[in-house]
Amino acid sequence: MADQPIAVGNDIHRLFDLSWVARKWSSRGIHVRICKLNSHPHSSPSFFVGFRPLSKNAYSLPSDDQMFETYEAGHLLTLVLDSERDNPLFRSPIVKNPKHILDLGTGKATVRGVDLFPPPVSWMPPNCVLEVDDALQPWTWREPFDLIYMRIMIGSFSDPEWDRIYKRCYEWVSLYHGRHLDANSNLDHSNLRPGAWIEQVEASPVISTDDGSIPEDSILHSWGINTRDAAKKSGRDLDAIDKMTDSIRKAGFVDIQEKNYKWPIGPWPRDKKYKEAGTVNAQHWLSGMEGWCMWLLTKFGSPVPWTKEEVQVYVANMRKELRTPRYHAYQRARRVWARKPFPNETVGKREENKKE
Repeated sequence: MADQPIAVGNDIHRLFDLSWVARKWSSRGIHVRICKLNSHPHSSPSFFVGFRPLSKNAYSLPSDDQMFETYEAGHLLTLVLDSERDNPLFRSPIVKNPKHILDLGTGKATVRGVDLFPPPVSWMPPNCVLEVDDALQPWTWREPFDLIYMRIMIGSFSDPEWDRIYKRCYEWVSLYHGRHLDANSNLDHSNLRPGAWIEQVEASPVISTDDGSIPEDSILHSWGINTRDAAKKSGRDLDAIDKMTDSIRKAGFVDIQEKNYKWPIGPWPRDKKYKEAGTVNAQHWLSGMEGWCMWLLTKFGSPVPWTKEEVQVYVANMRKELRTPRYHAYQRARRVWARKPFPNETVGKREENKKE
């Protein structure tokens, strides 16, 4: 479907009302708390938090309530677009009873959510542990993981830092896959049994259209140019969607699989699932844009640094155009999942990606 145009519907409505989306997911047993954006990522028994890292470098995104709500809308968006699956949370075929997962909660696993800034939550599942930490610093956990999950890490790392993260993930993914690791064990991780998974979801900052409905002089076309230019100057480009597959392969993972998506922005699609996704993604953009670009454009700019007021005017104009129902906007997204090979496994036979 990702290589096909999304059919355009005639009924453009409910752009800001996400309550109907939340009710739908509640009926599936995934409880979505309705807050300012009428959505929330706390799903029972699963809970996602951002594994977002920036250490001594400036933190490129705000850590306020509005940005956390933006993350929540992004979480709901990914659920909607895989809603036909029994498990819309991830695609890695991990063992039935995993013991340790980084960033993703499922079943009876112990879940570690890592961030520089903890989300403002008042309740967590009992198997969830939130830790304030920096992913670029040495990892100190005693347990290897059955799954390491990352989502929307765009702009978080430089290329060398990404290589360090993937290498670290390779070293830490499961190891005693599907078996209990005694907390008192003092084992060399390089000798532990592999077979676990890494999974990553990323999106492009470029706003696209298949039918030419967005005029060439629209400000929407400038978003990808401006943010990518500023991000490149910062040393952390916004091309994770196009680089992650090769980087995961370079780290040593095999059975690399991909699923490509089009994330509509706005409720313009005809198909019910895509209309629902577009409604959520519109709110995702409307609430997130200022936070996404303020640091990049005021510190680095395109082509020179902007003032805060210039960014605010720019974002206001972007919001105005995103609300235009005749513009059929979307962004590319991709999900990649891959396995750590078993000893003596022939990697060469598995180099070709499986794509959906």
